[in-house]
Amino acid sequence: MKEIKGKIRETEDDLKDLGPAMPAESNEKQQVLWNMITEFIQSYKNTISGRYDAKRQMSGSQGGGMTGGAKLKMNYYNLYSEFTGYGATSEYDDMHISRAVQMHEGDGLSGFLSVDVFIYLISP
Repeated sequence: MKEIKGKIRETEDDLKDLGPAMPAESNEKQQVLWNMITEFIQSYKNTISGRYDAKRQMSGSQGGGMTGGAKLKMNYYNLYSEFTGYGATSEYDDMHISRAVQMHEGDGLSGFLSVDVFIYLISP
């Protein structure tokens, strides 16, 4: 009896870890799927931006040290530290930059510069 009760307790713990049962209705299943996708996207954004995510910490990822966006930022600064003080567009005045924006405006959103403008200005 003791062994059976132990197995029942283990099974109940496993069921609790799995979470609630999958709904039977199609629209409820879609809602569950949508919630899972939304949660994944938020977790991904938190990882990239370097924000603390309690769920990720509890799911077994290593505590301490830097994660996500913090690592990316550190690597970026280490990689480009030799270019500190380098002015890629120092020879351009406002007129040159304005003309580059007008040349590469295209059908983009108003107020958002095209990547082509950046490439044009940064190219030697």
